[in-house]
Amino acid sequence: MSISLKNIIPVLNAQWIGNSSPAEVETVSIDSRSLQNTSHSLFFALVGPNNDAHIFIADLIEIGVQNFVVTYIPEECKGKANFIVVENTLDALQQFAAYYRSLFEFPVIGLTGSNGKTIVKEWLNFLLSPDFNVIRSPKSYNSQVGVPLSVLAINEKHNLGIFEAGISTVSEMEKLEAVIKPTIGILTNIGSSHDEGFNSLEQKIKEKQLLFKYSEVVIYQKNNLVDKCMLPKTKTFSWSFDKETADVFVFKKETLNQSTTLHYKFKGNTYELNIPFEDKASIENAISCLMLMLYFNYDSVTIQSRMLLLFPVEMRLKVKTGINNCSLIDDSYSSDFQSLKIALDFLESQKQFQNKTVILSDIFQSGLSNDELYSKVSQLIVSNNISRVIGIGETISKFNDKFANCITFKSTAEFVSNFEKLDFANETILIKGARSFEFEEIVYLLEEKTHETVLEINLNAISYNLNFFKSKLKPNVKIMVMVKAFGYGNGGLEIAKLLEHHKVDYLGVAFADEGISLRNGGIHLPIMVLNPENTSFSAIIQHQLEPEIYCLKGLHAFLKIAKHKNLKRFPIHIKLDTGMHRLGFEEDSVNELIATLKGNETVEIRSILSHLATSDDLKHRDFTISQIRLFDKLSSNIVAELGINPIRHILNTSGISNYPDAQYNMVRLGIGLYGVSNDTAEQKYLENVGTLKSVISQIRSISAGESVGYGRKFMAEKTTRVATIPIGYADGISRAWGNGVGFISIKDKKAKIIGSICMDMLMVDVTEIDCTEGDRVIIFGESPTVSYIAKKLNTIPYEILTSIAQRVKRVFYR
Repeated sequence: MSISLKNIIPVLNAQWIGNSSPAEVETVSIDSRSLQNTSHSLFFALVGPNNDAHIFIADLIEIGVQNFVVTYIPEECKGKANFIVVENTLDALQQFAAYYRSLFEFPVIGLTGSNGKTIVKEWLNFLLSPDFNVIRSPKSYNSQVGVPLSVLAINEKHNLGIFEAGISTVSEMEKLEAVIKPTIGILTNIGSSHDEGFNSLEQKIKEKQLLFKYSEVVIYQKNNLVDKCMLPKTKTFSWSFDKETADVFVFKKETLNQSTTLHYKFKGNTYELNIPFEDKASIENAISCLMLMLYFNYDSVTIQSRMLLLFPVEMRLKVKTGINNCSLIDDSYSSDFQSLKIALDFLESQKQFQNKTVILSDIFQSGLSNDELYSKVSQLIVSNNISRVIGIGETISKFNDKFANCITFKSTAEFVSNFEKLDFANETILIKGARSFEFEEIVYLLEEKTHETVLEINLNAISYNLNFFKSKLKPNVKIMVMVKAFGYGNGGLEIAKLLEHHKVDYLGVAFADEGISLRNGGIHLPIMVLNPENTSFSAIIQHQLEPEIYCLKGLHAFLKIAKHKNLKRFPIHIKLDTGMHRLGFEEDSVNELIATLKGNETVEIRSILSHLATSDDLKHRDFTISQIRLFDKLSSNIVAELGINPIRHILNTSGISNYPDAQYNMVRLGIGLYGVSNDTAEQKYLENVGTLKSVISQIRSISAGESVGYGRKFMAEKTTRVATIPIGYADGISRAWGNGVGFISIKDKKAKIIGSICMDMLMVDVTEIDCTEGDRVIIFGESPTVSYIAKKLNTIPYEILTSIAQRVKRVFYR
């Protein structure tokens, strides 16, 4: 984003009071604690019931922030920065976002409803991202503040928007509509969330439909009350299970083995759709996605292939293996009456055990009196044949007499402290709680522990980072993604499957065995082998891989095998050495290369490439430019002499950002896909992909004078609590990271590594951290980042990632 403040001032009907003329801003901030606040930031000093951000302006000025939107200028800040003075900073943020939204003309999907917004948004992003550069709300940014922040993330490369809009009372939706301006509306399930903010369900529906005031179409489940509340002249695209007048009529639903087959009629034709869910909420959310794909004229084959890959979002209604032969249903995302009904329906579908336990927190946003609410909850519990209820919260504890076989605790902490006294075995357990109760602690206690140290790979983050770099490419420029070295330590096959879904043009591996493994795993994308040994050529041909040829000896060896196998136009890739001096044809060997290939029909040059040595370091810009010029000269000579039109590519991840004029026909994305950039400004736009996690095995206290670890490298100067973590240098943690150099994160606090890192363990100082044995720890991820570790160890993030041993289990999630 690059916006001139001069254009903003009249939009906000604001007064400019500044030291300099209005400049351009690149980012918007509302969080004074953010490390992303810079001289290019525009800070909105929001005022809420519990805070006033104006008090942080002086501190922000000290770190270089110069542009502020305020309702008043703090006395100590006058004359020290530029101020845009408005009547209300939240209104100004929304007006600014509305103006920014008006600068873009592409389809925007607006989502509202009581339940399912985030899931439908994430699913639509997954389903449509192979064909669109999608901008969507991050997480659940659907509030009066979250929506404008989401919209302000649009850039000129996006061609489809998906934004949530959530409201809790009247007079809110019109403000969000002005910001989102959806061209397509989707109304998801209408439930009891935020009922207390409206006089009636009808009033709530009417308020939500204001989001679609100017939309070209509204997608929804046909309903008499919704139809009654629909704005005049609204074009609708409806679906139904029981109303054949709907545009899409789902006339049959079959559930089996955690999947559902839907039979539906559309435009006089009958179709079948399989989805990997059987609970009511997921089925309805999936149909919302189906409707959008039908509206976008996707064919039934594409719809089926993509929707079969849909996945649970944010652990909602996720089935896990529990301790003592239990089965867990993790629905610790929210707690309202409507979602409880859906969760209990799902619990009923899990028929593994006769005994069923519900762990339930206080229920919020029901719109009912507590007595009426818990009476209804009791009726649900009885009708679903629940064996036992464990209530957690001050309110539900007061109504425990409404439940049979019920025990209650005032807080999650009280439940945890009594956990050993409770008996969980051979049953299905539904864990249903509001986020404020932090029921993830309960899930952790009940979940079977099979692996203590895991590397969690966020596939959503990989998709996001891919689209971030794709947005930098010129039209029709192809993209090769590097999945060599076990996907930079993250896992090659799983990531390759995701990349195939996103329709990247090529995958790159280092050696033939990596490519063969991908082929055996079902990957059909073109795969280029960058460092093929001559002995692997036969295997490369057998598995339809494409070798990089970098010297005359290798070329003659491959041509000999190709001729023997009677190959015709087998794809090869020619590597030129333009200054890296690692692999490649040098300038004085290009003529012999041309002579050897002229008239040869056994192979076809699919691409010509080279590799930049210093694309990440602008101090060597002149050298990089000389490489690009030499590549252009040599590759153009080969193209002209052989009369061919191959793909040409020289840019790696850093090159994509720093040398956009040298994109040619294709670029090669490597470390950037995995959330790492050499540019600190760019790094803030990437999402973390890999998080290495472990647990505390043991905690002990040592006295002053006692030591820790081999060689007694750490000597305690005072009484010290020491935690042992089951990960060491055999898992890929550098020994240089020990002895006080590095740290891990425990409960968002830094725990310094003390003593030498062992083969399978490391020790940390937890004297100032309230933690217990079994608590989770972060080895790297958000903090410390792999980039931070690499800088401290005087190496590069590549080495940190690729060093993680394959004995460390990889867990992939979306």
